[in-house]
Amino acid sequence: ISVIICDNGGVDFSSSGSGTCISRSRLLANIRHGWEWKDYICAAPECPFITKVGIDIRDTVNYKEVMAQYRLGPNGAILTCLNLFATKFDQVINLINSRRSSIEFVIVDTPGQIEAFTWSASGSIITEALAAQLPTVLVYVMDTPRSHSPVTFMSNMLYACSILYKTRLPFVVALNKTDIISADFAMEWMTNFEAFQEALHQERSYLSNLTRSMSLVLDSFYAGLRCAGVSAATGDGMPLFLSRVRDAVSEYYTDYVPMYEKLRTDAAATASKSSSVSQASNATTTSDLTSAQQKSDMFIGARPASYSEDSDDDGNNASASSCEGTNEQSELESFRRYVERLRLDKVNEGCSGDGDGPSD
Repeated sequence: ISVIICDNGGVDFSSSGSGTCISRSRLLANIRHGWEWKDYICAAPECPFITKVGIDIRDTVNYKEVMAQYRLGPNGAILTCLNLFATKFDQVINLINSRRSSIEFVIVDTPGQIEAFTWSASGSIITEALAAQLPTVLVYVMDTPRSHSPVTFMSNMLYACSILYKTRLPFVVALNKTDIISADFAMEWMTNFEAFQEALHQERSYLSNLTRSMSLVLDSFYAGLRCAGVSAATGDGMPLFLSRVRDAVSEYYTDYVPMYEKLRTDAAATASKSSSVSQASNATTTSDLTSAQQKSDMFIGARPASYSEDSDDDGNNASASSCEGTNEQSELESFRRYVERLRLDKVNEGCSGDGDGPSD
């Protein structure tokens, strides 16, 4: 069983109409001819028209009631619903594990707002919880007609790059709506630097210079990027897309699992080392305190063994008072000798500096 987490790519931070919900529906239809809605997890509380899913966040929290109760806007309500859903996500993992032997893919539909899921704490919790137990692939759904502009295309690629390097999970870019415009231009821009530069020459906005600079940086990103042009409306390109997903699942086992095990081993070693250093530091502190007490006793004079501060016996109190008086006298005498020694040192310094001065 593998988990496909689909994220929506667009021009702005709100739902950009990239066709993500329809894409997931079409994907399910191509994965299983029996049209199994139980393989579908909807984590998008704002999605209004998908009514049959296996696990639905809308069964747990009411998006509009959250907006009214906490006086939140749409994005704040989506993030709050995700936070509430993430607190019970262990139950979702258990439900997925119970069906591991009967299904190949589980599709997770995330909110259209990229930052609401990818950069939130709840989004990280959900993604890492799935990736820790199941092969997990991220799918970035991109609006192909809107990305026909080089500046918009570069904006989408920057989003995709940031999500890839944040999650470090296998990644697939789905160029949606190829029934409207072919995705060949985007594939060419990724592989042919000169073609993208030529398209940029037609741009007259101030962002064209920034886009030209960023295209140099993203060359290495394009080299290992899996892309597939798809149409959610017609189903065109879905076999190629599923082939890319299966390649990404193989990458999960060859790259992500060893990396995850190494990180877990390093974390355990770091915790063990920190514990050892803490114990050694405590032992050193105790030794230093003991040494300081011994030096203090040597200078002031050790207290007699019969001294007890907690004793209520009159004889012991009297003995303690006598010891305290003796210690005070000893400290006073030591201080007087120290002051006298300083006075003599100053006199000697004055005599050595002036040959005509008085002598002792």
